Amino acid sequence: MKQQKSLHKVLAENIGFVFVLPWLIGFLLFKVYPFASSLYYSFTNYDMFSGISKYGMMNYNKIFTDEDILRAFKYAIFDVPLKLAFALFIAYILNFKLKGVNFFRTAYYIPSILGGSIAIAILWRAVFNTDGLINTVITAFGLPKINWMASDNGALAVIVLLRVWQFGSAMVIFLAALKGVSQDLYEAASIDGAGKWTQFFKITVPLITPVIFYNLITQLCQAFQEFNGPFLVTKGGPNGATTLISVLIYNNAFLRHKMGMASAQAWVLFIIVCALTGIAFVSQKKWVYYSDEDGR
Repeated sequence: MKQQKSLHKVLAENIGFVFVLPWLIGFLLFKVYPFASSLYYSFTNYDMFSGISKYGMMNYNKIFTDEDILRAFKYAIFDVPLKLAFALFIAYILNFKLKGVNFFRTAYYIPSILGGSIAIAILWRAVFNTDGLINTVITAFGLPKINWMASDNGALAVIVLLRVWQFGSAMVIFLAALKGVSQDLYEAASIDGAGKWTQFFKITVPLITPVIFYNLITQLCQAFQEFNGPFLVTKGGPNGATTLISVLIYNNAFLRHKMGMASAQAWVLFIIVCALTGIAFVSQKKWVYYSDEDGR
């Protein structure tokens, strides 16, 4: 009887831990363990079938001596600014009181819901094929067809446009931020003779810099993890021009069975994203305006 009471007392005192225990087990088993094991395997030549026969920095030495990482940077440099600029531009237009504006807000958001699907990626490849929709329109104006998938820059442009087309999520966040800007500021600026462009760059942009910063971080992380576009649309080609780090990780892990190299590439991707995010957080002190600073 006393043992039962003591057991109930222990459970009562640790009831919070009891409820958290299932999540904790799942976190350790499916998060911490894979995270730690991938770090261990990244310093080996671990093969799914032949196991480990060598330890060292060989994977990292190979990663930093080829151009694979440069491709990911090149993709992100084009993708992130274009997507943010286009999302902000559309959000700024949809912020005006226009007829049927709710329809256009919904229409522009839909690609963000559908854009990550395999079907859309395959459709995008068909659109940019030699006999696809884009070339059909081009030839209608008497211009020659463009073989988008045959050139490095053309293939890169195709997958960048696929990501830019999915600007809806960033647009909605920008739109919410624009609605938070006081109209009194615009009225005062108009009285002082400021035009629309001046109001945009002197009032709108500074006041929504926290949201610009948020979208920059999220889009940067997504750009370096992009997989569907380069894998399904361009198949990493031509000549590996669109084989981003995410595709390399997949190829090494599931096609070549080189789990050691795949783990090292995953860790390099993780370090790159963390480093760029850290740089963005440090730099925000110089260009991000928070209205509650210094008690304001």
